[in-house]
Formats: sequence, C-alpha cells, structure tokens
Amino acid sequence: MAQFYLVRHGQASFGTDNYDRLSELGHQQARWLGEYFAERDMGFDALLSGDLVRHRETGAGICEGLGVALPEDIHAGLNEFDFQSIVDAYLTQYPEQAPGEGAPVAAFYKALKTAMKHWRLDELTGDLPETWQSFSDRVLAARNHIQKEYSDKDRVLIVSSGGAMAMFLKHALNAADDTVVELNLQIRNSSVTHGFFNNKVVRMASFNNVPHLDRPDRFEAITYF
Repeated sequence: MAQFYLVRHGQASFGTDNYDRLSELGHQQARWLGEYFAERDMGFDALLSGDLVRHRETGAGICEGLGVALPEDIHAGLNEFDFQSIVDAYLTQYPEQAPGEGAPVAAFYKALKTAMKHWRLDELTGDLPETWQSFSDRVLAARNHIQKEYSDKDRVLIVSSGGAMAMFLKHALNAADDTVVELNLQIRNSSVTHGFFNNKVVRMASFNNVPHLDRPDRFEAITYF
C-alpha cells in the first residue's frame, strides 16, 4: 500500500490583517520538518496541497529542508473552510458570546468550536461561503483523487489545514461529524498524520505527531494556529 504523510501548515499569521501566510516561526517549522524527513532518508513521490498561501509556503519549506523539488499537485478540496465567516455568522446570531476585547486566543477557539457545531447542524443563517455538506463533499473528492492517482506510489506528502484534515480523517475512519469538530482544535502546526491507502481503503497509523519539534530547545515552537 502507498503511504500518506498529512501535514498541517506551519504557524500562520493569526491576529494580523492576513492570516493566510506563515509567520517566521511557521516557515521554520516547515523547514525543520523537511530536515527531519531528510535525516531519515524519506523520499516522496509527490506533494499535494490546497491552494492557500500557507499551504504552498509550508510545502516549499518542507522541500527546502528536504533539499528536493517535488512534483506539486494542487487540489482546492484540501483548503480550509472559511472559519472566520462561520464564527462571524455565529456571533451575529449570538452577540453575547463574542469574546471581549483583548480576550485570549482560547476564547476565540471556544467560539469557533461552538460555531462549528451550529454550522454542522445547519443552524447558522446568513450568506455562508459553503455548507457543512459541501465542505465534507469537497474534502472527500480530494481524498478520492489521492486514492485514484497515487495508489501506485510509495509515499506522498499532503499539506492542508486543521479543519480539512479533520474532515479527511472523519471520512477515513467513517466517524461521526462531531469527530471533525473535536479533531480540528487538536491538530498542531506542521504536525504529521501518517497512514496507508490504496484505491479502495484509507487507513490511519498515527496522528498529530511533531517529531521535529520534540526536543527541549523547540518545545515553545509547538503551536496550534
């Protein structure tokens, strides 16, 4: 069976006017992961990612650390859902739940988790970019594409975002929709989820690993946004 290494993008620019770009630390996380792969002589047949800037920058950083150029396959199905629009829709309906000015990041995550639950249950109103079902369908289409086109390969590297990765794993595990909400908030930046696949099945072997950061001088480089 082929192997997949599903990577969440490096730390993005949360709290700035453009979230969709890596922070300085995010670029470093990606390079460190590439160096980790290189140290273990782990080659890849292809790089798949969404078309978001943070995905492309993460893939480039991993390749830089690996010291290789990989064939790149861009699939929009691996893009993150528009979490800001989902949270905005939720807070418009429930303004009393809005985090106060200067609130910690944890307050935003709490609002996001609740907003995702309302979105999943089709309880949000307004002009949302996509429904929960359309999000699920496009991630499933990306998974099907990977199975169809890469089952004859050895290893493929996939770069995506936390929500899309959680949905990918939901389909792989045939799990409940609640699983997506819970997994989404656990996935660390530049973490690796490893599994196997052929054109019929996808099997997960490990989840949310950061071996390239698992050392005393890099503990503070473990991030979630």
